[in-house]
Amino acid sequence: MLKIFDEKINGFLFVIIFPFLLFFMAYYGFESSYVVGIKSMEKAPDFMFTSVYAYRVIPNYLSVHVTEAVTHIVNSYFPFTKSFLLKQGTLFYHSTFLINCTFFLGTSVVLNSILKLNPVELFVNKTIRSLLHLLAVFFVVIMQYVPTNCDSIALFFYILGVYFTLKYLQSKKSTDIIYLSIVIFISTFVRETACLNIAFFAAVFINFDELKKRNFAFIKEVALLIIAFILPYIGLRLAINQKSSFFEGVYLIKNFTSPYNLAGLLFGVLSIFFSYKLCNNEGRVMIKKYLFFSLPYLLMISLVGLFWETRLFMPLILTGIVIASYQFKNIPARL
Repeated sequence: MLKIFDEKINGFLFVIIFPFLLFFMAYYGFESSYVVGIKSMEKAPDFMFTSVYAYRVIPNYLSVHVTEAVTHIVNSYFPFTKSFLLKQGTLFYHSTFLINCTFFLGTSVVLNSILKLNPVELFVNKTIRSLLHLLAVFFVVIMQYVPTNCDSIALFFYILGVYFTLKYLQSKKSTDIIYLSIVIFISTFVRETACLNIAFFAAVFINFDELKKRNFAFIKEVALLIIAFILPYIGLRLAINQKSSFFEGVYLIKNFTSPYNLAGLLFGVLSIFFSYKLCNNEGRVMIKKYLFFSLPYLLMISLVGLFWETRLFMPLILTGIVIASYQFKNIPARL
């Protein structure tokens, strides 16, 4: 009984408390050039409701209503704390921290569950597995130098989708593919990175050798996931009419000429390569397949994203860590 209690305490410390402290320090211990602006904002800025940001319905809704709730609580119940809080940033900034931290901790919990699903021999040891988990946490926290209202939420739903994909791989239960479809549907209201869950599912289940034999057993599952993404994606663009529906600008040349953007690209590439080196043969094949199916996303962030905002690589980096830890060869072949 004492051993079980110790394990639960250690899990709580490493999965919740330590990540929380890291996240807290990232928001209040130092600030980047990106943070200066958001710390002075009193409410969600207007640009969140125009252009491409308008389609991020869930983050925008939370930004508005959590800020209102925090403002009401502070003014009504804790007015003596207001002067102290405002020295650290506006109530909008604190609300952004609360939202992002909540979903970040959710990501930590789900990731911890994934790492225990079917680990390779190297990560069967709990201590080694904990170190891998903390490495993933450090990656997420480092990239908080660009605080947004959507990335932590999107990352949580993405990792949750990865979890249901791997559960489906193990059990073939229809409930898991249904849960995955629901996750993709909801997360499309957060950010377009929901499509990466389709890429991960395809990497896990599509066997190119079987494709050559005209075995299309996976087609129903993939089609269901695509529909779960397309329906809200198109619906949002029909319901919210914006002049610029897909992007704010094209940054392709800037991405490959600016030293900052090149540094961000190098960081992303080396991070994924690090995961690749950790993988066994099956894992390396899986990473190659995943990157292949993620090409539309990689192309889009090259065109309309900024490599210096390395948060864009975060789903790929976490996926590499998950693949490096997971034992694929002991799972019965899907096709």
